[in-house]
Amino acid sequence: MTPSTTKTRVLRRKGGQTLLSKLKLCDTFWTRFRGLMLAAPLSEDEGLLFVFERENRMDSAIHMMFMRFSIAAVWLDGQGTVVDKVLAKPWRLMYAPAKPARYVIEAHPALLDRVMIGDRLTFDGGGEG
Repeated sequence: MTPSTTKTRVLRRKGGQTLLSKLKLCDTFWTRFRGLMLAAPLSEDEGLLFVFERENRMDSAIHMMFMRFSIAAVWLDGQGTVVDKVLAKPWRLMYAPAKPARYVIEAHPALLDRVMIGDRLTFDGGGEG
């Protein structure tokens, strides 16, 4: 994974269950633009956390151009509540959340089985850079 050296851990608030232990922060234009384009497939414990300036549907939309594999896309609002999730397939022009979102997690498709719409997630600094 290439976007940033910042690793965090995603936790489900209720019970503190670790969902991803290697989450790379994408909080600049270039890291968000690059995303997972032309990258190797992710393992089940890694993903990307996209952070946007404001909470809305269009800013948090993603594309799957130049992708070679499907991913889980999980959208969260500013409070960390999951507002939408989808299996995003390669070469699709756009996926937008059903409700406004401030964060998007892109991860291995197995994440879709571990999160539900309405779950509250938190991010902590659990890893080294």
